[in-house]
Amino acid sequence: MGRAAESFFVCRPHGAHMSIDATPAQRRHLDLGCGAMPRNPYRRPELFGIDIRRAANAATGFHFTEANLTLQPIPFPDGHFGSVSAFDFIEHVPRVLPTVDGRATRFPFVELMNEVWRVLAPGGLFYALTPAFPRAHAFRDPTHVNIITEETHHYFVGDPPGARMYGFVGGFRTRRCGWAVPRDSELAEPPNWRQKVRLLQHTLKGQLSHYLWELEAVKP
Repeated sequence: MGRAAESFFVCRPHGAHMSIDATPAQRRHLDLGCGAMPRNPYRRPELFGIDIRRAANAATGFHFTEANLTLQPIPFPDGHFGSVSAFDFIEHVPRVLPTVDGRATRFPFVELMNEVWRVLAPGGLFYALTPAFPRAHAFRDPTHVNIITEETHHYFVGDPPGARMYGFVGGFRTRRCGWAVPRDSELAEPPNWRQKVRLLQHTLKGQLSHYLWELEAVKP
């Protein structure tokens, strides 16, 4: 089965077990590229979503903000959230773009990771599910411009992180990373037996298309 699949079976704490003494930040979750309904993998009481535009069929009951995160920072204060998620979003953020004057380059994906780290509270969690190399899901959509691999997250963890040379100023610790079944990854909770079996079946058949990150923000 391999280490990637085994790592998915480890039990993790989640929002359903949140302490009544939770800080305001720990009560908030932000979903990037939220579409009509933001995901809330840790079941935080206060749900926020960001997208380029509000969907015509958008659900109610969450705080929506319009922003293009390829061009703009996340429009919230430092340390505002206990968790941030990105479901099928990272692959749409370019790695390299020219600056406005055309005289230099900028790194939007690295800038986004800076922003995710910035808006997370100390110990806050970044939960991302992304189609990844070498699976066809990563390439077939023409708007997929950022192809990640099993090693991409290493540029944002460690001391110092590898992406420091590209302007990454934050730091994360790996909680878990591995191939995952999207339908079973909506919540950051221990898998039930059916989900364990499904993960094993998909692994053995070579059908896993998405790679999951759960990274913890390291802050003073």
